[in-house]
Amino acid sequence: MTRTLRPDAVLIQAVIAGALSFAHLHDLAAAAGQDGWKAWAYPVSVDLLLVAAWRRMRADSENRDAWLWFAIALVASLGANIATAGLLDLNNVPPWLRILVAGWPALAFLGGTLLAHAPAPVRKQEPADQPQVETAPDVTVEREPEPTPELAPADPTPQPAPPQSVLLEPAPDRPAAPVPPALLDHAQKIADAHRAQTGAPIDTATLRSRLGIPLALADAIAVQLA
Repeated sequence: MTRTLRPDAVLIQAVIAGALSFAHLHDLAAAAGQDGWKAWAYPVSVDLLLVAAWRRMRADSENRDAWLWFAIALVASLGANIATAGLLDLNNVPPWLRILVAGWPALAFLGGTLLAHAPAPVRKQEPADQPQVETAPDVTVEREPEPTPELAPADPTPQPAPPQSVLLEPAPDRPAAPVPPALLDHAQKIADAHRAQTGAPIDTATLRSRLGIPLALADAIAVQLA
């Protein structure tokens, strides 16, 4: 694909200015005693130092050395333009100008070396853009009502009723059975021994178990011993 070349006014102006400055530097170097190819090398040296200083200034605007060498190259180019405008007799160049022209190569080499080996500027690392986390909108979740637990079917078999305490009615008074005298004496001894050991009168159940007699007879003896 071919690209159409369009004239650029700024580019044309730069070419014209560079050509005129180049010619003025050549004429000044030739007038200062630098003939032949040496006269053509001087404008190349000045322009290269000017470009190198400009590039270093763009990379590091705080580099004072770059500003200094840019000013030196600019003064050399501008001075040659002014000197060749009729203010200086090129047929009779003063000695100090010859000294400056002769010392320019060493000065340009020093400036170019310092600019080329200047440390690169340390750029602060910008923090990486952290991804913005979008908060999820509040969502209300409606829960379905839990099913009502089914009740277990009633057991058709009737459960037995808890046993109720049975109130024992006191037995009706029964006529005291006749107690043999010998048995009564023996029962008296047992009752006395029980009182001596426990300090309490003997009850009917204990007396019945000691004598081994029926309940009715034990009641009758207990009544007589009371």
